[in-house]
Amino acid sequence: MRINTLVLSIAMAVASAGTVHAADIITGAGSSFAAPIFSKWADAYSEETGSTVNYQSIGSGAGIKQITEKTVDFGASDKPLPQAELDAKGLIQFPTVMGGVVAVVNIKGVAAGQLKLTGDLIAKIYMGSIKKWNDPALVALNPSLKDIGANVTVVRRADSSGTTFLFTNFLSKVSADWKTKVGSDTTVAWPEGVAGKGNAGVASYVQRINGSIGYVEYAYAKQSKLAFTQLQNRDGMFVMPDDVTFQAAAANANWASAPSFGEILTYQPGKTSWPITGTVFVLMQKKAPKPAHSKEVFNFFEWSFKNGAKDARTLDYVPMPANVIKLIQTSWKGTVVNPTGKSVW
Repeated sequence: MRINTLVLSIAMAVASAGTVHAADIITGAGSSFAAPIFSKWADAYSEETGSTVNYQSIGSGAGIKQITEKTVDFGASDKPLPQAELDAKGLIQFPTVMGGVVAVVNIKGVAAGQLKLTGDLIAKIYMGSIKKWNDPALVALNPSLKDIGANVTVVRRADSSGTTFLFTNFLSKVSADWKTKVGSDTTVAWPEGVAGKGNAGVASYVQRINGSIGYVEYAYAKQSKLAFTQLQNRDGMFVMPDDVTFQAAAANANWASAPSFGEILTYQPGKTSWPITGTVFVLMQKKAPKPAHSKEVFNFFEWSFKNGAKDARTLDYVPMPANVIKLIQTSWKGTVVNPTGKSVW
């Protein structure tokens, strides 16, 4: 199945303002970070249903724009929106699944997991102060790079991206220079680099360019057979990306106290924590333009929470804990309403 446009199958259900018919299409757009797991969930769910939703993997920024403009039934973003912005745009948000962003490289002779990087070194690479792979600062951690004189080619996102937000948020926490000169957001003024659209675009560039480095959601690294790196975490340990280290980073999340579930999981404490862990948030209009469609979006994610944990782990995402799922589903009641003010859930 193509990742750029996912067809998610969703069951027919009765909503307060009508019924979703098989000919209707439930639409969603946004996070490419979410695309692999949304696709997996959709494949399993389609075996039970006849209605469809078209999810476009166009980046978090574009997804936020489309749900704000009411051109889709839900948006998806890896950057949580602050409460003031949610209120101004008439939106709700809730988390769906957690996962990791990884640094990936294309260096001849370097396999997945062999290279060690710190956040400070990545910041220097992306700011252009480290330009060759045999730079002394890199060789000090990775003696095997001593004889690799290839130039470093930086690959970054071209679009407004939640993956970029997580990556730059991490760099802002580990590098004062990065925080001051570049900062953290879904789009930043990159000092340099080749730009790829979506996780898939970044992965494609890294595959093709010798000496390149990029950042992608972990599932894309695995699917594209890219060499991911070890990263140094907040406790000073070099860790490998997998569901165990992502789960360790998520363990300290305090969802109950975060306004609208807006937890940011980068650079969490813990010896086994992966330092660039994030969450996919779904965004919906509080006043549903199509109440039956909004009800059906809730139905899909209810099904995913109940049945999708195994698929999430298969793709090295971290499912939401049971107690958090209960909080999420409780939050749905009364937050999205039809034109008469009646809750669609």
